[in-house]
Amino acid sequence: MNINLTLFAQMITFAVFVGFCMKYIWPPIIKALAERKAKIAEGLAAAERGHQEKALGEQRALELMKEAKANAAEIINQAQKRATDIVEEAKSDARAEGERLIAAAKAEIEREINRAREELREKVAVLAIAAAEKILKKEIDIAAHRALVDDFAKQL
Repeated sequence: MNINLTLFAQMITFAVFVGFCMKYIWPPIIKALAERKAKIAEGLAAAERGHQEKALGEQRALELMKEAKANAAEIINQAQKRATDIVEEAKSDARAEGERLIAAAKAEIEREINRAREELREKVAVLAIAAAEKILKKEIDIAAHRALVDDFAKQL
């Protein structure tokens, strides 16, 4: 194989081509690769931040759900307590109403007993006067002897 001028010319052309590529073509390619690498790194960082934010969001959601459940439980407890209070208040009102009705019934019974006693006294007084009249065979004037009749009725 002969080293001749063609080989030297090819070597010089190749060197000029490599120099041209190194000066004008290689830097934009390296710059584009660097930008692409930066964008990929930024995208990965954003994805990592997204995963972290997602984990934080899930944690906050769990905390909010726990807090909401606790609030719901508290509201339910308050409602149950209020319901119990209302039932107890209704029972108390019912007892008071029952006692009032019993007291009214007892008072009514007492009035009826007193009225019946008064009627009985009057009937006994009339019977006593009738009996005394038959015994004495004369009529007794109730208006004239009212004090005696009242005393007799009170003694009965």
